[in-house]
Amino acid sequence: MNAATTAQRLTRKQDETRQTGVAAFWNFSSNRDRLKDSERLLQIKEGFSANLFQAVRVTFGLQEQSLETLLNASISTLERRKREKKNLDSVASERLDRLATVCHLAEEVFEDRDSAASWMSRPNKALGGSTPIMLCETEIGAKQIRRVLQALDWGGVV
Repeated sequence: MNAATTAQRLTRKQDETRQTGVAAFWNFSSNRDRLKDSERLLQIKEGFSANLFQAVRVTFGLQEQSLETLLNASISTLERRKREKKNLDSVASERLDRLATVCHLAEEVFEDRDSAASWMSRPNKALGGSTPIMLCETEIGAKQIRRVLQALDWGGVV
């Protein structure tokens, strides 16, 4: 086997891993609105699978520092929890839940997951130049994103 074939296989494997992560995030996101608030709260307290942080990372192309800020956890902590098959803590889980619900709204507005992910990842003038995904760090930030998405959906002024 030559080097070119090995590189192609590695690239294919990385692409498959990325696609699996992206699918896992959007599956998680689309299922959040089917749950009652009490069910979501229980899941948040129990903690989500640590595998979800990788899904978020590949879906939005986040750098380590951004992911750490968004989930309020260091990469080493996230990777350790994944390796030890432990759930994320309630803070990171709540932030993931918030991100997932906002992303689901973005998916509904843009009618396309790739467009929603792209919009969430780019600085937005209506949000003071911040990227929507990073505003999901707080509920107030998520509220601002929802306001902008609802205005876009209804054709109103942002």
